[in-house]
Amino acid sequence: MSEESVLILQHIACEPPALYEDVLRARGATLTRVEVDEGEPVPDLRGFSAVVAMGGPMGAYEDDRLPWLTAEKAAIADGVRAGVPFWGVCLGAQLLAAALDAEVCPGPTPEVGIGTVHTTQAAATDPVFGELPGRFRSLQWHSDTFDLPADAVLLACSDAYPHQAFRVARAYGLQFHLEVTPSLLVEWAAVPEYAASLEAVDGPGAVSRLLAAAEEAAAETATLAGPLFERWLDRVVAPAVAS
Repeated sequence: MSEESVLILQHIACEPPALYEDVLRARGATLTRVEVDEGEPVPDLRGFSAVVAMGGPMGAYEDDRLPWLTAEKAAIADGVRAGVPFWGVCLGAQLLAAALDAEVCPGPTPEVGIGTVHTTQAAATDPVFGELPGRFRSLQWHSDTFDLPADAVLLACSDAYPHQAFRVARAYGLQFHLEVTPSLLVEWAAVPEYAASLEAVDGPGAVSRLLAAAEEAAAETATLAGPLFERWLDRVVAPAVAS
């Protein structure tokens, strides 16, 4: 992995790749972090072996309020269509969908907490998702959803949101957060806007309930996160670099 360079696109400081970044560092990847929300420009994705795009509190459709979204989506579209491996999480998945001309919009209701994700029949033969169990728990924290881009393969769903993960060529989008550790979730809960949004969905005491649920599920999610991301690196990124 030491020959590979990975671009990390962050949209708020408290949402790094977490367990996914631990995997990259353990493998000796060269990381370039861009804080897009701080005005740092998104470079040409084609200059990197792979791209990891993380979450954030904004909507992928808020270009009028946040003009940098337009440039970021254009860069993602150019890179993905050129074959650059892409791993998008939550907002990162929504940006991938939008970059490939699919609609992103508010969902019917926020999905926040530790919930069950179901893999699809197509996931069974996917090189990355194929070894996941048919159902597993993961942190969810979003209120937006997306249509599938043209030629996308749906890999996972939940009872509340039918589009939880998809693949287009070498690009993967995941709505759920397997990568978040309980300690990182404590940081999220300390952000006043995040805590307020959580209590608006789940009432008083929502923060403490979520932290307790995340602690209980941590071993399961951590066991899945690392191997899932490793498979993407080994079976998608490495062949792309070698080609």
